[in-house]
Amino acid sequence: MESAASRYRPADLVLLLGRLLLSLIFLHEGWSLAANLPATIDTFAKLGLSAPIALATIALQLGAGASVAIGLLGRLGATALALFCLATALLFHTNFASHNELLHFEKDLAIAGGMFVLAATGAGSISVDNLLKRRPRGIHPWLRAVM
Repeated sequence: MESAASRYRPADLVLLLGRLLLSLIFLHEGWSLAANLPATIDTFAKLGLSAPIALATIALQLGAGASVAIGLLGRLGATALALFCLATALLFHTNFASHNELLHFEKDLAIAGGMFVLAATGAGSISVDNLLKRRPRGIHPWLRAVM
């Protein structure tokens, strides 16, 4: 009897691992922000950002992070997180005199690059997107296009 893991090529397993690792930072951070919402809103206010922006950030990190992790609308989730990382780098980590800020800037760019690669390749064969594509009916053409 063939095991589930032996049905997939090594590249499929590596793509799954990459998706999980990329999504982990967003799921963790989104959960942390949501778990202490008053402090999150206060921190955002100190940065000149409103409570709705804080809530949208939490929703983006949790929603798009889950999208990438499970591979449901993975291209869309990866694109959203790539753009989020670029914006974060360019808006909040530009004090290059600080080695820590430079490191965060480079980290955000690297994660954005990984997300853009994922957006280009798709979630791969071990994903909800792939399961839905294999169904003969029930997927609207526009939805199939973003999978």
